[in-house]
Amino acid sequence: MIKTFKIGGIHPKDRKLSADAAIETVAPSGTVRIFLSQHIGAPAEPVVAKGDTLKVGQLVGKATGFVSANIHSSVSGTVTGIDRVQDHLGIYGNAVTVKVEGDEWMDDIDRSNTIEHKIKLTAEEIVKKVAEKGVVGLGGAAFPAHVKLSVPPGKKAEYLIINAAECEPYLTSDYRVMMEHCDELLVGVQILKKALNVPKAFIGVEINKPQAIDKLRAAIAGNEDVEIVPLKKKYPQGGEKQLIKAVVNREVPSGGLPIDVGAIVHNVGTALAVYEAVQKNKPLIDNVITITGKDLSVQKNLRVRIGTPVASLVEHVGGLPENTGKLILGGPMMGKAISNIDAPTQKSTSALLMLPYSEALRQTAAACIRCSRCVGACPMSLEPYLLKKFAERNMYDELEQDSVHDCIECGCCLYSCPSNIALLDYIRIGKAEVMKIRRNRKK
Repeated sequence: MIKTFKIGGIHPKDRKLSADAAIETVAPSGTVRIFLSQHIGAPAEPVVAKGDTLKVGQLVGKATGFVSANIHSSVSGTVTGIDRVQDHLGIYGNAVTVKVEGDEWMDDIDRSNTIEHKIKLTAEEIVKKVAEKGVVGLGGAAFPAHVKLSVPPGKKAEYLIINAAECEPYLTSDYRVMMEHCDELLVGVQILKKALNVPKAFIGVEINKPQAIDKLRAAIAGNEDVEIVPLKKKYPQGGEKQLIKAVVNREVPSGGLPIDVGAIVHNVGTALAVYEAVQKNKPLIDNVITITGKDLSVQKNLRVRIGTPVASLVEHVGGLPENTGKLILGGPMMGKAISNIDAPTQKSTSALLMLPYSEALRQTAAACIRCSRCVGACPMSLEPYLLKKFAERNMYDELEQDSVHDCIECGCCLYSCPSNIALLDYIRIGKAEVMKIRRNRKK
């Protein structure tokens, strides 16, 4: 039975142009810049200094709170500075700059290709190891993984759901992980199950990935505590709340979290990173990034060391096509346009998309025709046209009363608007202000 969520959603074209491109490993070179804040929560504090010599996997930034994450060196070389560096949005943050010199790894990291199936650590030790190795959610939000594994008092985890939907157009990094690292991924699922003490895990995969579904089903044959759930091709199927509704038919309440309905959701890439951390003692120092675009002569899925300049990824595919109008880190729906091509990749970087001018330029906005398509498309049952008006007029009380905090910023409203109104832009601004007001209220 093919499942999906019922409220809202859209059906953009797949454009999985890089689906057949096997993962290639990019050797580090030149200089990397490793941000000390690559996660939701408090930035890490540097534990190295200019002139220090580093090995791959060495700790360079220590977490400064429970909702924070350790940062490790992705290369070996010499620290040339701890400075303010621009990210892809042009925002400055503290980063450790390392000149690459060779590729010497920490001795305690298992670099063999042997798949370690036996899980030796206890649940508590798993959570500690995941925190120690700086694993964060690789589905986009970069939420520290150990926090999700630490179920709050009074709550109980009943289900583990692995997000393998990869519903964004163009993105194929999760698909390639499923195809090439299926066994390691499934060990990672078992590790997560053990940490959470849940009886069953579900892996939700959209039906536009039949080969991945077949491969996962063959790998779990006879194992009843893991179920592969085929999902209808529908965006944003990979949203936590939408995925939970589709897979276990539970609805996360307004302002609530997945644990409120007994669910914990982790991404495919996160499950692989957990396997590497627990079974191989490897910190999160690299990730798989899709390099794609309609006019690229070659499509790639690259395993890239964190801190690698975006510009070097562009060079790896032969440079920008002449008609490129916009570079986006992430997918076309929720990704962000790059303002600084020399910015380094981060833990949450999933794709580099090169859009032609014809798709990059926004159409001229017209007046709202009250068609309510944005309402029908919203997967959170919100009224985007109304939220836009409230945000435009700085009506923050009304925004909060209409649950702007529930907006997942998926872009379905903008995609469906026949008047080309920048609904999401206004809503994002209004939501940010409301969240700031709520934080100050708690203080």
